[in-house]
Amino acid sequence: MTGHNPPADGEVRDPFGTLRRALWIGGGQWAGKSTVARLLAVRHCVTVYHYDHHDARAHNDRRIARRVRRGEPPAETDPDKVWVHPTPEEMATETLAGFPDRFEWALDDLRALVSGHPIIAEGWGLRPELVAPLVDSPRRMVVMVPTPEFRRHQLRELPRAASLGHRVSDPVRAQANRLARDRLVAEDAVRTAHRLGIRVIEVDGSRDAAAIADIVADHFGPYLPRHRHEV
Repeated sequence: MTGHNPPADGEVRDPFGTLRRALWIGGGQWAGKSTVARLLAVRHCVTVYHYDHHDARAHNDRRIARRVRRGEPPAETDPDKVWVHPTPEEMATETLAGFPDRFEWALDDLRALVSGHPIIAEGWGLRPELVAPLVDSPRRMVVMVPTPEFRRHQLRELPRAASLGHRVSDPVRAQANRLARDRLVAEDAVRTAHRLGIRVIEVDGSRDAAAIADIVADHFGPYLPRHRHEV
C-alpha cells in the first residue's frame, strides 16, 4: 500500500471524497438551516454536519491557539468590547475575516466523516465563496437568509435567538449591534451567492420548515436517494 501524496499548493485535501460529494446549506443566522437539515436527515436518510455545534464547542481549542499565536489573550474577557463598543460594520468585518480559518476547521471534521449516505453540511460559516471551489456544481449549495420580519419573529419566539450569552453594560445596544451585524453578514452571503450562481432562499415565515425542506430537497434532488423515508 502506498502512502498519500501531500496536496499541491492550492489543492484541497479530500482523502475520502467527502468534500466534493457534500451538499451545503449556508446563509444567515436564524433562517432555519438546522431545522431543514434535520428534516432532510429523517426524510432522505442523509448524514448532517451542524457547523454551529462544532464551531461553538469542538473548535474552541483551535480558536484559543489562534489567539495565542497572534499574541492575544486566550479569550476576550470584556463582552462590551465584542457587543457594545464596536459598530455593526466593524463587527461584520471581523466576523467575515474569521470565517476562512473557521471553515478550514470544519473541513477537517468533514474530511474524516465517511458515510454511506449523502452528507449535508449546514451553518452560517459555510460561505459561498469558500464552498464554491470545492463543488462540481452550484446546485450542491443553497443559501438561506431570513427577512428582517422573520428575524424579529425568531427573537420573539425563541429565547436563545435573543440571548447574547454574556452580561453587558448596555443590552439594548448590544442586541441592536448583533442584529445589524447578522444582517450585514447575511447580505454579504446573498451578494456572493448571486455572483457565483448559487441559489438563495429567502425565509419570511409564510412557509413552514417542512415546506422549505421540500424546496431544498428539490434543489438537491439529483444528489439525494430516490427513496424517501416517510415520517
